[in-house]
Amino acid sequence: MPLESGLNSLGFAKAPADTRVVVAMSGGVDSSVVAAQLAEEGYDVVGVTLQLYDHGAALAKKGACCAGIDIHDARRVAEDMGFPHYVLDYENIFRDAVIDEFADSYLAGATPVPCIRCNERVKFKDLLETARDLDADCMATGHYIQRKMGAHGPELHCAADAARDQSYFLFSTTPEQLDFLRFPLGHLPSKHATRELAARYGLKVADKPDSQDICFVPDGNYAAVIEKLRPGAAEPGEIAHVDGRILGTHEGVIHYTIGQRRGLGIGGLSEPLYVVKLDVDAQRVIVGPKELLATRLVPVREINWLGDAPFDSRPEWHLSVKLRSTRPPQEAILRPLPDGGAEVELLSPEEGVSPGQACVFYETGDSRILGGGWIWRGY
Repeated sequence: MPLESGLNSLGFAKAPADTRVVVAMSGGVDSSVVAAQLAEEGYDVVGVTLQLYDHGAALAKKGACCAGIDIHDARRVAEDMGFPHYVLDYENIFRDAVIDEFADSYLAGATPVPCIRCNERVKFKDLLETARDLDADCMATGHYIQRKMGAHGPELHCAADAARDQSYFLFSTTPEQLDFLRFPLGHLPSKHATRELAARYGLKVADKPDSQDICFVPDGNYAAVIEKLRPGAAEPGEIAHVDGRILGTHEGVIHYTIGQRRGLGIGGLSEPLYVVKLDVDAQRVIVGPKELLATRLVPVREINWLGDAPFDSRPEWHLSVKLRSTRPPQEAILRPLPDGGAEVELLSPEEGVSPGQACVFYETGDSRILGGGWIWRGY
């Protein structure tokens, strides 16, 4: 990490030994490397692992984060590198702040992103406050994103490695949180570079696979989790064409997402059909041709703005937006609304835009993240 004149690598005008940093440790290679690197540099490191979900299958699933084996791995790294490590039971907080909303959103026909809510409501809220209570100067995480100093204070920027960039999941980071947070891996060119560092520090997690699933959905079966959390949620209903024809039946709206084509169980038709709408109240899955998925106007709310000027200081902002984590940003016009929300006009229509997803704002042609909001139906 580049040094500024008179400042240590975390941006403080004092020796590393006099700088306390809490490292959020998931037990994976990324946060382990962050903790090991800072400890080697001589910082006063305190490792903290959150026990978010430790029920049933999550314990036995190798790829699920924050389960028993991950707590063990984080503790072992702390022991090997010689810094204190604490495990905090956040199961109740996590359920109230993340899991319950995930279930309710899914039941309402949305496609939620619980990892964003976890960062927003748990890691960068309660855990960050815990770090302050521990008299830390800052909190460091293993996220692939960059914090850079700009003319008006710290700015959020995409990771140097576009393939690892996690900006979509961190758009709701507030300016106050950004002032306290550090992301030591954001400048690295690749995940391979991270694993090389882990090997150099002698970390036993150097070759540990990345977590692929949402921690409380360890097998990727969202519907099964929803049925467990909300018994009776999988009510059967009709699959209907947008022209009104009834094409079949389904075993629950929770089994479908906007843009889905496979697994509809209505074969034998002359045209390929996609899920274009979920009518939760009527327990109906609406299907239609692909062109109906194209969207140009996207209503967003719960705006987190990271620009230098106030969000409502202009009638519109010309920037780029990302509507799915796996899609590149595309140019758009963002118009603030009097109620605090906004309307996004895409210069090119995009398919499969779904309520519950995030809409993240980027400075066009630059790596800076300008914030974002949550997509909703607009009514």
